[in-house]
Amino acid sequence: MTKGMKNCIIIHGCPSSPEDLVYDGHWISWTKQELIAKGIATEAPHIPTPWEPDYEKFKTELEKQTADENTILIGHSCGCAFLVRWLGETKRKIHKLILVAPWKIPGADDEGREKFYTYPVDASIKERVDSITLFTSNNEVEDGKKSLHIFHEALGGTVIDLPSHGHYTLDDMGTDEFPELLQAVLK
Repeated sequence: MTKGMKNCIIIHGCPSSPEDLVYDGHWISWTKQELIAKGIATEAPHIPTPWEPDYEKFKTELEKQTADENTILIGHSCGCAFLVRWLGETKRKIHKLILVAPWKIPGADDEGREKFYTYPVDASIKERVDSITLFTSNNEVEDGKKSLHIFHEALGGTVIDLPSHGHYTLDDMGTDEFPELLQAVLK
């Protein structure tokens, strides 16, 4: 990557089981192809065993990429929780942070997810990010709406509420195309 050029890293979510794993599914592959076509180097690393989210596994995969003041970080669901924690811990400056259906609420009796999601959000992240955008939907589940509120309260940013997009999965959206995300990246 040439110095000064924008790049993008997309971090997928955490399925509930290996059978639900879709690394490049939903809108990730479409978004990656569109951004590359527009000259933005884009990676979507595959996190090992994301149905058992582990911060260190996410961190290892992200840190194989270049994340600096020219980087756009996009997270989906638990990928958002990871990115916010990572930005808080590393104090890294980036260009944009985009959280799609952010999630921060562990399920009951799930020690692994409890450990993954339970951390204080570092509000100083907003001082090191040029732009923060959060996507939600009117038909997102209640814990998803609560999660968005937690992140928005700490980080601010622009909330985009798209009707009938649910948790921004292929089943909820009915398409793998996500032009509103593309617009947020390119804006």
